[in-house]
Amino acid sequence: MYICLCNAVTDHDIRRAAADGVRSFAELQARTGCSDCCGCCETEARSVLDGAVAQVKLDLPILVTA
Repeated sequence: MYICLCNAVTDHDIRRAAADGVRSFAELQARTGCSDCCGCCETEARSVLDGAVAQVKLDLPILVTA
């Protein structure tokens, strides 16, 4: 689904950006151009990004305690 019509940014693009390490809305704008034209999509774009970031799994080492 298109989130930002002005710059043709989809929800998939936002999720992919989160998977690639984007953590803030400013980073998303820099990488995709999302919401840097009319700004009408900012609320939805932030929502999709927040949801995607929450689902990103971090590769943390497993600690074993005795």
